[in-house]
Amino acid sequence: MDDTEKIISEAETEAQEAKSSRALYEAKMKFLGRAGKVTALLRGMKDIAAEHRPAFGKKVNELRERLEELFASHEEKVKARELAEKLQSEQIDVTMPGRKEEKGALHPITRTRQELIEIFAGMGFEVFEGPEIESEYYNFTALNTPADHPARDMQDTFYLSDGFLLRTQTSAGQIRLMEKKKPPIKMLSPGRVFRSDDDATHSPMFHQMEGLVVDRGVTLCDLKGMLDEFAQVMFSGEKTRLRPSYFPFTEPSVEVDVSCFACGGKGCSLCKGTGWIEVLGAGMVNRHVLENCGVDPDLYSGFAFGMGIERIAMLKYGIDHIRLFTENDVRFLEQFKN
Repeated sequence: MDDTEKIISEAETEAQEAKSSRALYEAKMKFLGRAGKVTALLRGMKDIAAEHRPAFGKKVNELRERLEELFASHEEKVKARELAEKLQSEQIDVTMPGRKEEKGALHPITRTRQELIEIFAGMGFEVFEGPEIESEYYNFTALNTPADHPARDMQDTFYLSDGFLLRTQTSAGQIRLMEKKKPPIKMLSPGRVFRSDDDATHSPMFHQMEGLVVDRGVTLCDLKGMLDEFAQVMFSGEKTRLRPSYFPFTEPSVEVDVSCFACGGKGCSLCKGTGWIEVLGAGMVNRHVLENCGVDPDLYSGFAFGMGIERIAMLKYGIDHIRLFTENDVRFLEQFKN
């Protein structure tokens, strides 16, 4: 116990050198912890004569109290210093100008998709979204696509396993709805589709929107009238024309053109001098497709149409390459803020 002052002096030195609460705690444990110097003194009482133990215990307790007071005072100083440093590092200069928050915008594909849905919803269409992984039956067979049709080839379609594939068209959703719902039917089927194709106007993954109307007495004139309304709203009053074509699931089938909105039908580079721009395919639903879905083709008729949302967006916004939609170039996307 002759070294009491020496122990206190040593503790004072280590407490002053502690630069953080953690360092101060470690210094405290060196003297007051289970393996500390005060505990070592108490363990040595067994070697002291019984008559001297009370005086020795009193001295050790006094030493413990002085050390606890010493470390407590330094703990307050260290905490005050750490708090001051934290406040200094986190202080905010309220006189500095604030950070400008950039305004975002919807992607052009999303904008075009929403605009198309609004147009056809205004004509009474409801939206139905089918699965992106389809069976060959819904994607091809039920749509009157022969087994030897080129569209079924591996180089055109992404097959996942025997009988299942990534859908190549959202028309599969029309089959699913006709199986569940009896006419009258008036539906849109928007979504992603997948085809093994890649160039300036085609992508392995793109978006389609297909529509279907089935009811009594539906004719090609009804299709033409609906498409005229669509063109007037989407392309600011342009006219439409129908050209004969072929699709397995419609008969008769037509390609639909709109008068060129860039030149007013006079002929330019956009319409390749024809005055017309192809925008979608359509036609009257084939009898076999109706029969496959349990709809009597002698009582009901219908028309279907399908368009690529990317193509509509490219025409509407003057975009010359389909990859711009997926490259996420901020300079491109910023043009659609307004």
